[in-house]
Amino acid sequence: MNISMDERHFLLKNSVLYFKNCHASTIVALPTGDFLSAFFAGEREGAGDTAIWLSRFRSGKWIPPERLFAEDGLAHWNPVLYAEGDRVWIFYKVGPTVHEWTTRWASSTDGGETWTPPRPLVPGDSSPRGPVKNKMIVLSNGDWIAPGSVETEQYWDAFVDSSSDRGNSWRRTDVPLEHRPSGAKASGDTWQGLQANALWETDLDRVFKWDGVIQPTLWESAPGQVHMLLRSTRGRIYRSDSRDFGKSWSPAFATTLPNNNSGIDIVQMTGHRLVLALNPIEGNWGSRSPISLVSSTDNGETWSDPVHMETEEGEFSYPAIIARGNELHVAYTWNRKNIVYRRMTVQ
Repeated sequence: MNISMDERHFLLKNSVLYFKNCHASTIVALPTGDFLSAFFAGEREGAGDTAIWLSRFRSGKWIPPERLFAEDGLAHWNPVLYAEGDRVWIFYKVGPTVHEWTTRWASSTDGGETWTPPRPLVPGDSSPRGPVKNKMIVLSNGDWIAPGSVETEQYWDAFVDSSSDRGNSWRRTDVPLEHRPSGAKASGDTWQGLQANALWETDLDRVFKWDGVIQPTLWESAPGQVHMLLRSTRGRIYRSDSRDFGKSWSPAFATTLPNNNSGIDIVQMTGHRLVLALNPIEGNWGSRSPISLVSSTDNGETWSDPVHMETEEGEFSYPAIIARGNELHVAYTWNRKNIVYRRMTVQ
């Protein structure tokens, strides 16, 4: 895969003016040529002042972000944007920890300039429904399909939420996975940011006992043939496949792709080329550098060598990737202090 790195921007010129910690960006393109990116930010991940922030790319630069949704004392997490023309939807989580969060959503009819009041995605359901980190896709039959997951005190499990009425109602389908006994204890090479940033969980031995897969990323290779790759605790990216528009899924299985138990995201370009953004590192809670791209032209059976976007020491994580023609647009966390946007051309 030949990629030219055309642009690299920080969303914030001086993030200290706004907050101490930011993470988990999402990005969409608008018909005007603008881009929107949202992320959560505040004192620290899981702190009561974390809010959802939104920034806009216009005329070659990122406009300073605005705090979009906040509630005193309630942590906000993991926004996910989806756009159809000037209509934009945003989904995000609220709750003191990832074990207790629920999903809210809001929408805009003017390209993200104004928003409806947020509301629960599935009223009365206390589980984290809808997209958990990565973008929703629209299938060939018109269904919306959102990649979701649940993190309990012991196990991690993935699911998809499908909607045939443009988000008015949702149907959850779980992804089968055989869980393993408790994992290994924390080691000396554990990603340092885990303890530094996880206000909501400080017992690392407990963290290493979690087992499973979360945060799917989706594509459809042919009508009804839907696939996902998943973050895992097991050192590899996992995969599951559906032959019926996401109504049922194969048991999740390990691929050859490494995973450091951090977020990934995939996009399908014209001609069915897949491009996956990831940290190509193996190990539970392993290093979050480098952050890179790999591609596949055989529906994810084999993958190219990585093209690196960042290689120095630090945390470069939670990529969000979209495509417009032969262009890739990627946003990711930069040391929890900023969000990086990159525009690249695939040749």
